[in-house]
Amino acid sequence: MSRPGGTRATVQVTTAAAARAHARSVVREQWEAVYGTAREQDLIDLLLVVSELVTNAIRHGDGLAGFEVAPDRDGLRISVKDNSDLVPETAYGSGALPVVHEGNGYGWPLIIRLAREIAIERHPTGGKTISMLVPLRTEDRHSAPEAEQPA
Repeated sequence: MSRPGGTRATVQVTTAAAARAHARSVVREQWEAVYGTAREQDLIDLLLVVSELVTNAIRHGDGLAGFEVAPDRDGLRISVKDNSDLVPETAYGSGALPVVHEGNGYGWPLIIRLAREIAIERHPTGGKTISMLVPLRTEDRHSAPEAEQPA
């Protein structure tokens, strides 16, 4: 997908923090310029998904090999490439959180809950690309906060 009026936004990142910063800048500088101010809750969800994907690529995917984001009318499309052919079992799961807290295992269920159109493509030369759409909505400046709305 292309960003409005241009091409896919690509940047060389090596950390989850750099990926989050880039994703946030694409939302602020490109998505919001076309669609309006993104809801803060949606931006938080986006940054969580980016962090999980990039951290997983670094920790479990034999290293981060690529990171791209592209604004879309419905949100931000993310692609993360790593060097491993292994697809996590939970990637095609229900999104249910682990029953027992063991300090990990929450990443993919959160990604499944927060993202749409999740795709995993293995590459013939090795590695894989995980891509998805993280929805963004604009702030509705004309509606009352939830606490003030009539029941």
